[in-house]
Amino acid sequence: MKKILPNRIHIIGSVGSGKTTLARELSSQFNIPFYELDNVVWKRHGGHGEVRRTEKEREDYLNTLIASDSWIVEGVHNEEWVSNSFRNAEIIIFLDINYSVRTYRIIKRFILQKLRLEKSNYKPTLKIFFKMFKWNRYLKRWVNRISTINLGSMVIKY
Repeated sequence: MKKILPNRIHIIGSVGSGKTTLARELSSQFNIPFYELDNVVWKRHGGHGEVRRTEKEREDYLNTLIASDSWIVEGVHNEEWVSNSFRNAEIIIFLDINYSVRTYRIIKRFILQKLRLEKSNYKPTLKIFFKMFKWNRYLKRWVNRISTINLGSMVIKY
């Protein structure tokens, strides 16, 4: 019997939980394109800055991505504009990683990005570094908000 893999996957979790790493691995292994929600919010200009998309632009862009037959979307955004991604996902993977592990990863990422040993989609500033700790603390509140969205798919907690 052939195993059927989901073609539309949404990965959620706090900062430092491993969302991007898992998305890249699944994308590579199963040849499914992956998209970071941060890159849906922001127009990146290859190290020359970034511009925030309007609400309509980001919603339209995300809806274009999820209209395809296969995709992996990863990100911590939980606003209404992301709800179509949740509703259209065949599976939602929630990375529930220990707080201290996430904290360690945030620090490690910042150091590696400042040393230019790890690529970053944004300029790694102290302001963003401290925001990551704030976002990391609010995981439980975030999960409670996500659960209020009517999810038509299966959620796997990992």
